[in-house]
Amino acid sequence: MRDTIKNHKDFLMTDQDPVAKSAFFYVRMKPCATPGVPRYGLMATKKTFKLAVQRNRAKRLMRDWIRFNEKHLLDDMDYVFSARRPILEVAREDGRAAMERALMHLEKHKNGDAE
Repeated sequence: MRDTIKNHKDFLMTDQDPVAKSAFFYVRMKPCATPGVPRYGLMATKKTFKLAVQRNRAKRLMRDWIRFNEKHLLDDMDYVFSARRPILEVAREDGRAAMERALMHLEKHKNGDAE
């Protein structure tokens, strides 16, 4: 499993960083801050999820989906995932499929095949 992003400055992204959107989350990708140490970060904000239990559940779901689709994560990239409200009502299989589609989209973008 990859390391996680812990510093605020590492969560910051630019508009030029590729993004993949789903109904349940969106994900941005940028080159690794430290070469050879790919990481991911999870965000579930108080503005979106009022209760801590909801924020924790959203992050737990995204962690599961990332673990399931780890083969689609590029080794030279950092990822930042941000949860959206509908994530709390989605079935596990649907979430995993949405994560796979998003990661495949980012992989195509990195390879220059994006539309």
